[in-house]
Amino acid sequence: MIDPIPSLDLAFSIRVEVAAPVETGGIDGRRHRCVPILGGTFEGARLRGTVLPLGADWQAIAPDGLTEVDARYVLLTDDGVPIEVRNRGMRVASPEVSERLARGEPVEPQHYYFRTHPRFTVAAGSHDWLRRTLFVGVGIRRPDHVLVSIYAVG
Repeated sequence: MIDPIPSLDLAFSIRVEVAAPVETGGIDGRRHRCVPILGGTFEGARLRGTVLPLGADWQAIAPDGLTEVDARYVLLTDDGVPIEVRNRGMRVASPEVSERLARGEPVEPQHYYFRTHPRFTVAAGSHDWLRRTLFVGVGIRRPDHVLVSIYAVG
């Protein structure tokens, strides 16, 4: 082994409030939809603030239970710094659990795999460490919100 195994350190957690999904049709055998982002909050050791009420999570749901997610939204820190977020990832579940999630039913997170790779765009300054760090996210889908724990890869 050349390098040590990287650590994962909790950077912050996000609670994103979402509206009902808008179905946008079937393409290439997958069900496409858009989930509008209504707002929310985030908090961690180095930053906290609100999720602005704009953006959306674009999803493509395959019949086998693989959902590709591509969320774009904006965080606003308590010190007034806007941070653009692009959070791509996947949610994997049995077709039955996937359908329950798509209908907005509550499903315990141990019944699916929900991981993301967030990228942050922010101006130089106190929060530009977000541009210089690789992150992974662990998500939980609830009927009216999504919880994402963001981990910095050490």
